[in-house]
Amino acid sequence: MRRIILTMSVIAGFFAVIAGCAGCGTKPSDSAAGKKSAVVVWHWMSDREEAFQELAKRYEEQTGIVVDFQLFAPSEAYSNKVRASAQTNTLPDIYGILAETRDYASFIKAGYVADLTASMQENDGAWQNTFFKKALTMDTFVEGNQFEVKPGIYGVPIDVTNIQFLYNKDLFAKAGLDPEKPPQTFAEFIEAGKKLKAKNIQGLVSGWGEIWMINCLADNFAWNVMGKDKVLATIKGDVAYTDPDWIKVFVLFKEMGESGVLASGMITMVNKNAEQTFANQRAAMAFNGSWCVNVYKGMNPDLNYGTFLPPQVSKNNPVVLWGGAGSSFKVNASSPRKEQAIAFLKWLTAAEQQAFLAKETSNLPANKDSLLNIPPVLRQFADAMQYAVHPSQLPYNEYPRVVEAMGKGIQLIIIGQKSPVELAKELASLKSEELKRAQKQ
Repeated sequence: MRRIILTMSVIAGFFAVIAGCAGCGTKPSDSAAGKKSAVVVWHWMSDREEAFQELAKRYEEQTGIVVDFQLFAPSEAYSNKVRASAQTNTLPDIYGILAETRDYASFIKAGYVADLTASMQENDGAWQNTFFKKALTMDTFVEGNQFEVKPGIYGVPIDVTNIQFLYNKDLFAKAGLDPEKPPQTFAEFIEAGKKLKAKNIQGLVSGWGEIWMINCLADNFAWNVMGKDKVLATIKGDVAYTDPDWIKVFVLFKEMGESGVLASGMITMVNKNAEQTFANQRAAMAFNGSWCVNVYKGMNPDLNYGTFLPPQVSKNNPVVLWGGAGSSFKVNASSPRKEQAIAFLKWLTAAEQQAFLAKETSNLPANKDSLLNIPPVLRQFADAMQYAVHPSQLPYNEYPRVVEAMGKGIQLIIIGQKSPVELAKELASLKSEELKRAQKQ
């Protein structure tokens, strides 16, 4: 998701990994005995390994071409292997990049990623048009992008994702709330939290020990409070963080902290623990991504829940949420099997294979024609894609220091150790320092 809105460099950082792994210099063609002519695919998605192997078997039966899926987990080890292999020019035919947009761009400029624009657009865009419109944004670099990458499409999404609110219908009913009418406005959200608290039910849980998730919601609120143009003007440095609209965004978190709507220990909680809390019905609401459908299915298959958009603060601007491609594959530009790799990815993202992946893994398919027979909650996530915003839709991103300070500052606001005005002044000062540093370079 891992990359947007103001803080998507941090959200993309969720997918960036730094831990080591063994055997990073092994050539992919040497790793599969008897399969040296195979199209080799590296991935990190342990929850999809069984489905991938089944699809590889079906592809070989249909075409005679062997596809060798190779799993490297956890994602930290995978990322380090890809980076090391890029340096030694031993990348496989197909692989993914778990990193920030700037790192993705560096892979492209170094010649490690094939430009797939022509393949996507041939036959009147037949392949490109099978995807949700937002699915390709993460892998598309537009004219004039800040990374100076040639405009084009450089990846193939296999699923899409977005982050929104979820609620436990049974716990809502227990608190006297309508289980079919979740909160729509911020005021309704706070009121729901108070009613839940009165029944000794925790309200919202999320992994806000991971600041990218706090920043994600802050972005949602910012776009709704002030609109896209003002958010972009802030990133450019034309609007200061001491602007009243930004202070209003930070005040929202102060209100959440004071109202009791937030679950205990949220600001130190990693998202996996937050998912367990919601799945085990120890909290009535969650802020999480569409991947949670598969997670909750494994933790509590009988969980009765639904979704709702980030609660509206202002009627003057639309509500948005973070979303776009979830996982995507890149083709090695120097692979001798590049055309075979592209042909396989076309097959993998066709409706039948996408429907199979969605059914087996409960991930939202990237192919918009593969939505039949998916779980009702997953369909709610699909319907919300129209509200999604992705970082590649923006011409630039905020400085990482500012992003990190915002997330940490909001954590302190929630527990009453920093005021919204104090955070606004801190961010304005940091932004000024970064702009001056950039001018000197």
